[in-house]
Amino acid sequence: MKAFILKDKKVVEAVEIADPVAGLTDVLIEVKYIGLCGSDLNSYRGLMPFVTFPRIPGHEIAGTVVGKGAKVPHNIHEGDAVTVSPYTHCGVCPSCRQGRLNCCQFNQTLGMQRDGALTQRIAVPFDKVYGSKVLSLLELALVEPLSVGYHGANRAEICETDIALLLGCGTIGMGALCAMVRKGATVIALDIDDSKLETARKFGAAYTINSIKEDPRSRVMELTQNEGASVAVEAAGTPVTFNLALDLVAFAGRVATIGYSKNETSIKTQIIVSKELNIFGSRNALRVFPAVIQMFERREKPYTDLITKVFPFAQTPEAFQFWDENPGMVSKILIDVNQV
Repeated sequence: MKAFILKDKKVVEAVEIADPVAGLTDVLIEVKYIGLCGSDLNSYRGLMPFVTFPRIPGHEIAGTVVGKGAKVPHNIHEGDAVTVSPYTHCGVCPSCRQGRLNCCQFNQTLGMQRDGALTQRIAVPFDKVYGSKVLSLLELALVEPLSVGYHGANRAEICETDIALLLGCGTIGMGALCAMVRKGATVIALDIDDSKLETARKFGAAYTINSIKEDPRSRVMELTQNEGASVAVEAAGTPVTFNLALDLVAFAGRVATIGYSKNETSIKTQIIVSKELNIFGSRNALRVFPAVIQMFERREKPYTDLITKVFPFAQTPEAFQFWDENPGMVSKILIDVNQV
């Protein structure tokens, strides 16, 4: 069957690989859509230190069940529309022993530390499979990235009394925003792209700031009676936005960082100490896939508006090139694996 590999930096090629074989506890999935993540883009650019070439990318998955092993539970049926949790966990490392399987020391995410799903079929353990009888395959392809953002809001301990600052309004940022709004926070969304800020308003942001067009510090202080946001969630992954989060959060505030910076970041430790901030890292997603699927099923927000462009499978190299050349305008690119 056909797959696409990142052969080297900015080199994407079609290859033939063996068809997967489902084990006793595996589900065989025919892949319909793959979403490209910021980590895929950085892998393409040669900036992900734990991605080696060649690598099949792809961990945002929507597909249909076409087979299953003998020990797969009866509630999973052929023809089911599903998505996949793309992470692994060892069960014995310090994070696993605490029940925080999402940040397993030895995690291998599909398309990152191991080959991913940018291919026609995959076999995965049944406990990584999540289905819906309501959602379209397009919607299912968005569940994983929104779950990552949702988990970030959980890490930040968002509550109804918070004035929360979101830095970065891509798809993962919108997952965090959905969680913030559902938890009752008043959200200030910050980005450099007006179209993404418009989407943030549709998703429930009370206020938006284009940090190129206006001074973010002045605006945040205006909106918070000169106190700063009680909590900040950084979903852009740059040194500038991380330090901006530290600067704009209130004394005794909280900062959760989801974004993975590709560059060394000089942290203003004097701000962390003087404000006595709580800093939370946020990695992958922990036990939120069902909640995010239920959120989608309630049709609370225009989730498919997050999709910037859908490329046919054969144009996967062009999809990566398009995102590389237009990073500011892209929220989510999908690959239609059936459309060759």
